[in-house]
Order: sequence, then C-alpha cells, then structure tokens
Amino acid sequence: QLMKIATLTKELIAVGASITANCQPCLQYHVAKARESGADEEEITMAIAVAKAVGKGAAARMDDFAAGLGAAPAAAECGAGRGCGCGA
Repeated sequence: QLMKIATLTKELIAVGASITANCQPCLQYHVAKARESGADEEEITMAIAVAKAVGKGAAARMDDFAAGLGAAPAAAECGAGRGCGCGA
C-alpha cells in the first residue's frame, strides 16, 4: 500500500521538480499551489534552494564526465535505438 503524501508536500516537491526541469510556467503554477496549500515563503525558498543545489551538483558531475570523454561519440552511436536516443 502506498503512503499518502499531503498536498503541501506534493506541491513543494513539484516546486523543486519545476526548478530542475527549467520550467518557468510549472514553477509559477506550483508555487501558487504550494501557497494555496499552506506553504510559507521559507518552505518555498527551501524547496527552490534544495532543487538548485541538486541541479548544480548534477551539472558539475556532467561537466567532469564530459571532460573525461576526450571526444564526442560518433553520431552513429546515438539515436536509432542506441545511446541516448537524441536522434543525432
């Protein structure tokens, strides 16, 4: 059985997800919904700060990973059901 999560908690999670997805309309929507659900400014600010910290850490790791590759993979390695599926 899944544990129920309070609406306020879901909206604060959505605020963080909106930050990591770089979705401004999503962020506006979920900040408003979080406020409607009882979030105060400190809680919203904390959700945003945590999301930014996670994103910054992920970006730094990707920078390190990309630097270690030495060269970009050949286009034949991406897309067409292989690699990341970017279609390159």
